[in-house]
Amino acid sequence: MENSPQERTRARERNPWWWVPSLYFAEGIPYVVVMTVSVVMYKRLGISNTDIALYTSWLYLPWVIKPLWSPVVEMFRTKRAWIVVMQLVLGIALAGVAFTLPTTSFFQLSLAVFWLMAFASATHDIAADGFYMLALPEHQQAAFVGVRSMFYRMAMITGQGLLVVLAGNLEQYGFFSVEPGNIPMAWSITFALLSVLFLAFFLYHQFIIPYPAADRPSPAPAAPRGGQDGSPFKARIKEFFEIFVLFFKKERIGATLAFLLLYRFAEAQLVKLVSPFLLDSRTVGGLGLSTAEVGLVYGIVGVIALTVGGLLGGYVVSRHGLRAWLWPMVVIIHFPDLAFVFLSQVLPSNFLVISAAVATEQFGYGFGFTAYMMYMILVAEGAHKTAHYAICTGFMALGMMLPGLFAGALQEAIGYQHFFLWVILSTVPGFLVASLVRIPPGFGKKTEQQNA
Repeated sequence: MENSPQERTRARERNPWWWVPSLYFAEGIPYVVVMTVSVVMYKRLGISNTDIALYTSWLYLPWVIKPLWSPVVEMFRTKRAWIVVMQLVLGIALAGVAFTLPTTSFFQLSLAVFWLMAFASATHDIAADGFYMLALPEHQQAAFVGVRSMFYRMAMITGQGLLVVLAGNLEQYGFFSVEPGNIPMAWSITFALLSVLFLAFFLYHQFIIPYPAADRPSPAPAAPRGGQDGSPFKARIKEFFEIFVLFFKKERIGATLAFLLLYRFAEAQLVKLVSPFLLDSRTVGGLGLSTAEVGLVYGIVGVIALTVGGLLGGYVVSRHGLRAWLWPMVVIIHFPDLAFVFLSQVLPSNFLVISAAVATEQFGYGFGFTAYMMYMILVAEGAHKTAHYAICTGFMALGMMLPGLFAGALQEAIGYQHFFLWVILSTVPGFLVASLVRIPPGFGKKTEQQNA
């Protein structure tokens, strides 16, 4: 649907508050649904920890290879068009999950839809982040960076917390003609409502997102003819590969890749088994929480603690620089994993104790993850900053995907008590790779001029 030239002119001047919060809320929802909510859902639907961890870890792949197809978003159509089309696709995919869950082949069918959702979500990320830089001048980009982060975190609370609480209440009490105990239908209703929300995002952004003059596709390359070495097509292909070559020619690239892949080696395993551990009965070493309780403790309390940790981490780095806080952050991201050793050994029944333990681990993760994010910014500095940062995020996703592939099978083989002890042992690579990186003095520290 195309707006008139007059409407486009007005839209170019639209206040960012009309679209930045909703855009980044919409960006966060599908990611948390694919990565976290799916784990809770499959656990409640009776899928084994081995299969949950294995197959949901493969869903990271679209974010791993996202840099490979980001040029397509640049070359064809506008970022605005990609955003609204992907939101429509995501709305349809969420409806697809809702329709597949009551079927006998729900696992295979819903996984296929989650794959579509993951690719659409990764494409939406590329377009949204690019659009943000095109639609806002630099001073507004800086002013709204906290806003976009806040609404992305709100999406996490909504998806990982409120949606899970809703599904849990539907499981337990039944609504909308859903009988209590009908778990597949409870989750089907939850995803149907989420689909309606995303279709509303699609309609809203179709009219509200502005039309920046800079948002246009790259000039169409001329088709190569007769071996013309200087054709725009060949130049574009050459530049595409040169971007990757230059990344892998960066100084100390081996240490960089080791850090990107192994800094979160322990967390990548732990995150796949947190929800199953909280949900599993005490007879098999879990805590036996209800679905709604998991949504509250992990999706709301945990995400709030994660957000506070991230904000505090960003604050201390801006005050003293990454170099001063690297090792404290390495310790603080890993040490709170002991909270799950405590939970698995003691199996407390007090909900406040469980919430405090989860919040402690999530706060530590949020605080220590700041070092990882800042290091990616450091690595991406120089020519092709945007593309090189995207490559870093690909390795970031790969570092989460690979350990998750075997985490479920390992837990089922050795039990929760020994698994969380293994997670503590798995923190060793994080300390080793941190010793390999080099941080320039003052990197990340806000200067006096910036404070003024």
